[in-house]
Amino acid sequence: MAADARDRLIGTMPAAPAPVPPAGAMSAAPVPVPPAGAMSAAPVPVPLADAAGTRDTPRPLVSHGCWYPSADPAGEWVAFICDRTGVPQLWTGLTNGSEIHLLDADPDPVTEVSWSPDGRWIAYTVAPGGGEHTRVLCVRPDGTGRRIVAGADAGSSAYLGCWTRDGSAVAVTVAEPPPPAGRAAALREPAVPDHETAFGDLAAGWAERDGPATLLGGAGHGEVGRRDGGGPDHGADGVPGHATDGPDGGVSGLDGRVPDRLTAYLVDPSGIGSPVLLAAESGAATLRVCDVSQDGRFALVRRGPRGRREAVVVRTADLATGSVLRVGDGDPWIGRFSPDGRTLWLRSDHERQFAALLAAALDEDGRRLGLSVVAERGDSDLELLAFAEDGRTAVLAWNVRGATELETLSLSTAARPREVPLPHEVVTRITRAGPAGTVLAVSGSQRRPGVWWAPPGAPSARTPWSSRDEDAVPPGRPPVRPVPLRPVARDGLHLGGWYYRAPGRDAGRPAPCVIHLHGGPEEQERPVFDPLYHELLGRGLDVFAPDVRGSSGWGRSFVDADLGTGRFAAIDDVADCAAHVILDGLADPTRLAVMGRSYGGYLTMASLVWHPELFRTGVAVCGMSDLATFFAGTEPWIAESAAHKYGHPVRDRELLRSLSPMSRVDELRVPLLAVHGEHDTNVPPGESEQMVRAARERGLPAEVLTLRDEGHEFRRADNRRLFRRTAADWMQRHLGH
Repeated sequence: MAADARDRLIGTMPAAPAPVPPAGAMSAAPVPVPPAGAMSAAPVPVPLADAAGTRDTPRPLVSHGCWYPSADPAGEWVAFICDRTGVPQLWTGLTNGSEIHLLDADPDPVTEVSWSPDGRWIAYTVAPGGGEHTRVLCVRPDGTGRRIVAGADAGSSAYLGCWTRDGSAVAVTVAEPPPPAGRAAALREPAVPDHETAFGDLAAGWAERDGPATLLGGAGHGEVGRRDGGGPDHGADGVPGHATDGPDGGVSGLDGRVPDRLTAYLVDPSGIGSPVLLAAESGAATLRVCDVSQDGRFALVRRGPRGRREAVVVRTADLATGSVLRVGDGDPWIGRFSPDGRTLWLRSDHERQFAALLAAALDEDGRRLGLSVVAERGDSDLELLAFAEDGRTAVLAWNVRGATELETLSLSTAARPREVPLPHEVVTRITRAGPAGTVLAVSGSQRRPGVWWAPPGAPSARTPWSSRDEDAVPPGRPPVRPVPLRPVARDGLHLGGWYYRAPGRDAGRPAPCVIHLHGGPEEQERPVFDPLYHELLGRGLDVFAPDVRGSSGWGRSFVDADLGTGRFAAIDDVADCAAHVILDGLADPTRLAVMGRSYGGYLTMASLVWHPELFRTGVAVCGMSDLATFFAGTEPWIAESAAHKYGHPVRDRELLRSLSPMSRVDELRVPLLAVHGEHDTNVPPGESEQMVRAARERGLPAEVLTLRDEGHEFRRADNRRLFRRTAADWMQRHLGH
């Protein structure tokens, strides 16, 4: 196929929403080609050359990871992501055998995988060039028929939703780029149903947080209403996450920009049926189709920006809204309809601190009749939720202070949950395998990520193609098992975290220590093997990886505790965590460093300028140094979503300025290393460059390491190796060890 065909996706937006046809009966109507220059949205599959990987399986690396499994209908084969070639790629393997195949030999990293229920297709998401814009592909299980399903338009991005129950179509979400300025007026009459149609039953204040946190922007923050003319009324004050009227009468987002639009479709990978529109949303790229009922009448859609996620039941016949219920951040696969479509099983933190398994009874129109709690724990989140093929058995993964406890639960009887023993600390994905089996993605402090098969009535077993525990690292220096710590912040809030002690160090001897901060901020530190930590520990440096306020896993109030001016307290949490390990005699107060990625990179720079005498050096990875330039340079849909977490770039300009490390750069006293992927459009590389430039202007040692062919995540083995060795060299040099 010609090269330009790989970067073009021909499609059109239907003039009106087409109802979802009965299972197995996708419409065969042709899709008209849009006029030249028109913005395409409805995706149409584009064939690619067949992958040669099934005939050329490269020799695996001894230490490799396998993750994100999805089994075929019989449970005999599993599609998964593996980095044994140095890049995360799409593979298939026998659940109970050593035979494996590489299905796509292209070097673009793979991020999601889903095997169709009828076994005919494997859908997967790739990140071209390692950047942040992704596209969805489908391929036959034998490696033939490879094609782009969505996301091939320049500047667009796409990611996976669910399959229909019969496997005739896969859901995709497409994020369209803003049109050129001259085309803004064209958005006055959008070609797709607006919020009024696609989500027509939003209660006033639907985006408000409850609990102890107060959102920025006043009582009307996040309100969605209706105009008399039937269109969405987003207010006139630039409410983040929603559009406002622009100066030309069109639609504008943050800072007057035209917001990106998200549209979710059902797509027939064979290209015979026309795409079917399911939902649309402006800004906040989180729209995902999580399930379609057996009869095709309802779709379960997760929508909304960070911290405002909602589960929405959409009637596919007219795209009207049925039930709306709050769900938390985290894993996007939030629930499933019962076989008769009258019950929605949902992982939700609706009116509670921790997510639980809820059952929502639905009427014929998808409206909620009642809500009951099926399974809950008073101090733990329900983190992952999966179902057996018959939909009557649920598999529940509970997050217990960072580790996983797994159990199965009958949804049709009153039987107590059955505990499932785990070989390692953390489960990252659960998928059904055959009529009653399960496939698990498992990680732990002593091993690389791997895939375990759990046949009915038998213990789980590592798949032969996942690396062995003893191969996690080369011989001679085994991984370190961390111990949990519970620091207390200066305002009395209990924090969490894991401490890694460098091998061979006397228990009573304080050590040089690196405080490592995770991203998000809604992520959580988990006891899983991290090659970066292994590298630092091998240099004789301890690692403390804390959960400061804003992290997940400790309840909704903890996640909300950094909103608004609470972010100043999150910066102080870093200093309080350092004080904790010093007072416990673990860390040497004269040899402390701070390091983090993404939001952790921001927090690293902030800690260096708010607590300049505490740390000897810092390594900031893909971090924001100025929240104003971050909002101006990031992807529009990321800016829309981030505004709900950090503050609005216009109304909260002064707060964001005072929270930006660049506003206090004169306080920087120590050397700084910044690391960034060259294709990062989430946090643009300029955020690292301006901080390093400012440090150099003040006479401080500062460097930038730019990783080629990487975006916000570092996915290639050679780049990851370069990153961790450079960071460890820097730490070892400046901590004097």
